[in-house]
Amino acid sequence: MALIKHIVLVILLLGCQDRVDNSSNAAGNISASFVQDQEEASNFVLVDSSGSNISTRIHPPIGCKREALEKSSFAYFLSNFPVKADGAEVLLYNGKRKANQDIHATVLDIDVGNRDLQQCADAVIRLRAEYLWSQEKYRAIAFNFTNGFKADYWSWRMGNRIVVDGNDVSWKPSSKESESYHSFRAYMNMVFAYAGTHSLSRELEAQPIEEIAIGDVFISGGFPGHAVIVVDKAIHERTGEVMVLLAQSYMPAQNIHVLKNVSRPDISPWYSTSDFSEEVVTPEWTFKIDQLRKFK
Repeated sequence: MALIKHIVLVILLLGCQDRVDNSSNAAGNISASFVQDQEEASNFVLVDSSGSNISTRIHPPIGCKREALEKSSFAYFLSNFPVKADGAEVLLYNGKRKANQDIHATVLDIDVGNRDLQQCADAVIRLRAEYLWSQEKYRAIAFNFTNGFKADYWSWRMGNRIVVDGNDVSWKPSSKESESYHSFRAYMNMVFAYAGTHSLSRELEAQPIEEIAIGDVFISGGFPGHAVIVVDKAIHERTGEVMVLLAQSYMPAQNIHVLKNVSRPDISPWYSTSDFSEEVVTPEWTFKIDQLRKFK
């Protein structure tokens, strides 16, 4: 009987030893997996120098994913907008360097013109108008001047020109229709000269921060005011946290550029809407969250 008890005890001890060893191996596997995940995270870069547009240059943070976009949408147009080579500087309209070169993640590949016109609200207007032009939605291109005059591109395209006399603005027929892109850019410059954050903020509709979407605009209408546009969006697949990229021009007129998030270097250039309590802090302007607007 004593011999049987001894044999059972040995078996139990051996079994416990097996479980201890297996637990140790499992812990080792978990530890190895954790180390591998950390290594992958440490090797992950948000800004990919080889990317040729916003969506390929700037990857979503780990765990986040971009939503599928309709190719004909304004959101797709912005998310896939071409960017200049990695390391490109932000230049002013006169070719000089912007004084602060530490706040942009990438520069959009679009001209700024050679006059001090395409500033903050103008950059938003330019991107919206370029999208509508690309879709041949010419009749939809229209922006108000600060005095309320509606400058619609279709009238311009049909050959009319805008005459400004003090605060009085009117259309004047010209000799022929103008369908070229060169003429479209001339129309844009006219809008830039007489529109701004004050007029644009009145044209846009209020947008709840919970519904923030690509193409929405944070805008502070004033003299001066400022505006930045949402050019991309990603959502955390587990938590639902929303991340956005913001782009701007500024004063004086300068290349449109995607902003870094100087408050959150860990996710920069992305901004998390969970950080938007009452304010949205960008490198050169602070907005209120109720200043989010959308195009009609």
